[in-house]
Formats: sequence, C-alpha cells, structure tokens
Amino acid sequence: MCRIAAYAGPEIPLENIVVRPSHSLMTQSQKATEAKLAVNGDGFGISWYGDDARPGLYRDVLPAWADDNLTNLCRMVRSRLFIAHVRASTMGETSRSNCHPFTHGRWSFCHNGQIPHFKTIRRRLEAALPDDLFDARRGSTDSEMIFLTLLKNGLDQDPAGAVQRTLDQVGSAQGEGPVKITCVFSDGETLYAFRYGSNGVAPTLYASGLLDNGGRALASEPLCGHGGKWTALPVNKLCKLLRTGLEIQSQDAVLVD
Repeated sequence: MCRIAAYAGPEIPLENIVVRPSHSLMTQSQKATEAKLAVNGDGFGISWYGDDARPGLYRDVLPAWADDNLTNLCRMVRSRLFIAHVRASTMGETSRSNCHPFTHGRWSFCHNGQIPHFKTIRRRLEAALPDDLFDARRGSTDSEMIFLTLLKNGLDQDPAGAVQRTLDQVGSAQGEGPVKITCVFSDGETLYAFRYGSNGVAPTLYASGLLDNGGRALASEPLCGHGGKWTALPVNKLCKLLRTGLEIQSQDAVLVD
C-alpha cells in the first residue's frame, strides 16, 4: 500500500511535511508502520499550488529516499496547499505516468488502495469517459481511472455526489477481495479526503490538529510517530480539511459488498 501526506494552511516549505517530521512521508517510504509493506519504493510525486490555479507537479520512478532532487525541491519550494505520495504498486508498471499525484486542470489527486476486479470493469469505465478525459489518460492504474471517473461524475460541481457516483460505478469485487479506496484530492482551495472499504476496512488516513504555524495536515500515518494529536478519518465519509478544522459530511456512502 502507498503512503500519502498533504497540507493546507499558511505557506511553508514542502520539507516541513515531506522530510523533516520524525515520521515524515520520507520516513514512511522506508518504515511504514500501518501498512502491509513497510517499504514504498515504486516512485513518488508531489503536487503543489501557488498563484496559478493549476498545480505544479513533480514525479519520478525512483524511491523517494534515493532522489536528492526531491529533498532539494522540498527545501526550496513553498506552498499553501500540497499533496505528496510514495508508491507501492499493486497495479500498473513502475513508470512516471503511473506515479501519483495525477492532475487535470485545477485538480490534483492521489490514491492508496486497490480495485481487485479492475480488469473486468476497466473497459466500461473508459468507455464512459468523455473524449477530453479519455485523451487525458496517460497511465494504466486503477487510481488514475478513479480520478478521471470522479471528474466525469461532476467533481467540479459536486464532490460528494461525484464520489458516490464513482463508487456506484466501481461496484463490488464479487469474491475477488474487498475494494479499498483511500484518496486525497484538491481543487487548490480545499483538501478533500475519502476512505472506503467494501468490507468496512480501508487504508489509514489521519488529520492533524492545528499545527504550530496554524496549518493542518493529512497523512497515512501521524507525522509525529504517534496519534495523540491526530484523528483517524471515518470510513464512508467525505471529509474536508479546513483551517478551522475537519469537516465531515453527514451522509454515508451507500455502496456495500
């Protein structure tokens, strides 16, 4: 399983989330403690927002710990909102186009989990995409397909509805194992997060309390190494991370296995 970290708040160097904490995303890339695999070495990526509505994007196939460019970029680049991801691949080869985050227009998206029956629904999901989103597809992962399907289902206008419609179209695995989807995405203004497991179990994701600088973070595992000031996000709820705190939708997702 992959690991995710994201931030929203006053502008900070990316390294304050990705590199410097005691259990930073960089540390989790080699020593994850809440995943089946401790090592997440199949590439990495960061999307970040500045003055342009469209995010910047840096991705590569190297393990995060092996790329000096990443640590230098994180030291020098500052952002008010960013999403970072280290990959342990479950579907799709190790290539830059399969590394997260994925971006389209103002949106950026990353995912941790899997759709075990993806091969049986891939053609149907692809056929449902409008031409512009079909042409935007670059990789072969179920993660990128989830993102494009969310966009097709109205992510711009109705994030909660887009999530529900996407889950409905993904459907159940029918004996091939549970569907597990934990994703973080943003339009450059708000950080959204969603955890779904068809068996009620989804990959971990936590929200921080108010950080020293007044910002807030999301992470697959608490960046301080313990969960005292971190809240586990609920399953089947769309969450929004705001400067004022964590906002959780009141309506459950209805898809069950």
